[in-house]
Amino acid sequence: MKRLFYLIVAIVAASCAKENRFHVNGTISGAADTTLYLEHISLGDGIVAVDSVRLNSEGTFQLSGEAPQTPEFYRLRIGGQGINLAIDSTETVTVTASMENLSFGYTVEGSGACDTIKILSGKLADLEKAVRRVAEDRSFTIPERNEKIDTLVARYKNDVKMNFIRNHYGSTASYFACFQMLGSVHVFDPMQDKSDLTWLRAVANAWNEKYPGSPRSENLANIAAQGRKNQAKPKEIVLDLDNSKVRELGIIDITLPDINGKERTLSDLRGKVVLLDFTSFALEGSHERTMQLREIYNKYHDRGLEIYQVSLDNNRNFWTQRCEHLPWVSVFCEEGAGSSFINLYQVYTLPYYFLIDRNCDLQARMENIQDLEKAIEKLL
Repeated sequence: MKRLFYLIVAIVAASCAKENRFHVNGTISGAADTTLYLEHISLGDGIVAVDSVRLNSEGTFQLSGEAPQTPEFYRLRIGGQGINLAIDSTETVTVTASMENLSFGYTVEGSGACDTIKILSGKLADLEKAVRRVAEDRSFTIPERNEKIDTLVARYKNDVKMNFIRNHYGSTASYFACFQMLGSVHVFDPMQDKSDLTWLRAVANAWNEKYPGSPRSENLANIAAQGRKNQAKPKEIVLDLDNSKVRELGIIDITLPDINGKERTLSDLRGKVVLLDFTSFALEGSHERTMQLREIYNKYHDRGLEIYQVSLDNNRNFWTQRCEHLPWVSVFCEEGAGSSFINLYQVYTLPYYFLIDRNCDLQARMENIQDLEKAIEKLL
């Protein structure tokens, strides 16, 4: 009898364990001998591997993970391609895709949230293509380019707000929409945009009612609170346009905060040769360009070169992450691509460089980083 009792307990325990898992099954054609990963997009630990399988010639797979207590986000990934998924509990989701167009050409069954997320991901991909076309069109001036990109993003956000978030504030897809990324920047910016903050607060309130105390509900509430606090602060951009001082310095002075919030003034670098760099860390090739600037800085800094880098990114957190370990002066302009300094310095493209001599006189302006070293040598 004891053996029978233990056997029944074991069977019940195994059954319960099985029931407390979600399952992702399906087929991915053209992916033989590749590894398919199921990953959890967590809040605190980043991307966490949940399960994986080596695909055979048929491409069929069966993956599973521990069922979340409240909605969570996952992805199927092969190499650099992925499929975004939302899992509410112990559901079974079926995915059919091909390796050729894994991220956007798939179908999903068993989850309305996953289907909506697929639509949102496709729309974002279309936005990225449209923005890239405008960004690469050199027939536009920077103000024209920024205006066109802002219009594209504004239309996209309005579409998402009205057709996906409205009347579905507590849905998993609405949460997903609030954190979509365009390149390295969040589409919705509750820290700067009042309208974005209003919509995020609506989602936060709905999630708090539906999933009180859950990590993602608290995350939304914290972002909403920080957004209200941030937008309550008056923004002040210092433009020193005193004519006598401009004549004295030979430049228009700039005072902006660095990563620690300390105001850094361009003219305080008088006595050094200064490379004034207008840039955005969200630009394609930004990492490679930063490495080139590091080589220049390391080569000439001991001889009197300093870099004063003005970031025109529209996301302060993103800028902070990128410039945290830079050895030169990096400052942040709240106005972003609409900065007054762009017009004052007649910057027509990004990145753009100016060289200032030891007497604070503007000596050169250029677009290409390859032209900098010769010009720096002359001023040193």
